[in-house]
Amino acid sequence: WYQRRVRGKTRKEVQREIRDKEKAQEILSEKYKNENLSDEDLLLCLRSIGDNNNFLRNTYTPINKMIQLLLENFRPDVIEDGYSLAIQEGLEGARLSHHHELQFNYVLQSLILWREINKDMFRFWYLAEEDLLDSSNKYEVTDTGQGLNRVQPSPRVSVAIHNLLNATKKKVLDWVGSSVIHLGDKNVPNALMFIDKYTQVQRIINPIIITIDQIEHMKKDEGIKRYIKVSFGGRKKLIKDMLIDFFRYAFDGSGADNFFDAGSCIDGRLTSAWNWCQKLPEKPFYPIFKLAGFVGFDGDFQK
Repeated sequence: WYQRRVRGKTRKEVQREIRDKEKAQEILSEKYKNENLSDEDLLLCLRSIGDNNNFLRNTYTPINKMIQLLLENFRPDVIEDGYSLAIQEGLEGARLSHHHELQFNYVLQSLILWREINKDMFRFWYLAEEDLLDSSNKYEVTDTGQGLNRVQPSPRVSVAIHNLLNATKKKVLDWVGSSVIHLGDKNVPNALMFIDKYTQVQRIINPIIITIDQIEHMKKDEGIKRYIKVSFGGRKKLIKDMLIDFFRYAFDGSGADNFFDAGSCIDGRLTSAWNWCQKLPEKPFYPIFKLAGFVGFDGDFQK
C-alpha cells in the first residue's frame, strides 16, 4: 500500500504494468528454455524473483526509511534541547537505562538488524520449513503461556540467524544490549513463530512512515494546518516529536515484567516495539494518525 500511494499510480497503470511484466516473463522463459530447464520452470523462477522483490519493497524499504529518519533528525554526539533520546529504567515504563548516544546506537543497530533479517527472509523461510518438517527433529506440544504451541528446536534457522547477527555486529559500532536469540523456547516456540515475528516489522513501521508522509499533504487543508500549528508547534516539530517518542519508548525494554521475555535481547526489541503500538492511542499525536487514515497495525489505511 505504501509503495502504491507514494508512486501515485492509477489502477489502470498498475494493471498495464502487470500485463507487460507477465509478457516479458513469458518471452524470457521461452527464449532461455533448454532440455534441462523447461519454460515453466524458468517462469516459476522469474515469478519467485518477483515475489522476493515485492516482499523487499514492502519490508526492507520502510525500515531503510526509518533509519534515514533517525540519521536525519538525531545525532549521537549532539543533544538538541528537548530532544534527548536518553531513557531511564523505571521512568515512563522503561526497563533499560541508556544515555542519548547509547540509545541512538541501540535504535540504529536494532533497525539495521531487522532490515538484514527481512532482506534474507526467503532463505529463513526455506530453512524454517526444513526444521519444521525434519522427521528427526522432535517437538512437544506445550503450554507456553500463550496457549498450546509446538515447541521444537530450529537448528538450521538458529545457525543462520546467529551468523547474520555476527555479520551485523561487524557493520556497526560496539553492540548495545544482549545478543540472546530466543528460538525453540516459550518465547519463540518454533521456526514458524520466528518467521511470523520478523515479518511483523513492516506492520509496526509502515503506519509511522505513511503518517509522516501524509503530514506534508495535510498542510493543503487550512483547518488541519492551523490545528497542527496550534497543537504541535508546526509540521516539523510534530514529526520530530513523533520520532523521538518512537525511538525512545519503542526501544526501552518494555512489554514484559522480566528481562527474559523483553529487555534488550534480540526478540525483546520487537516486544518493546509492539508495546509502543499498543499505547499509541494514548499519545498526543494519535489524532494525526487518524487524520492520515490509520485504522490499526493489523489493518490497512483508509484512503
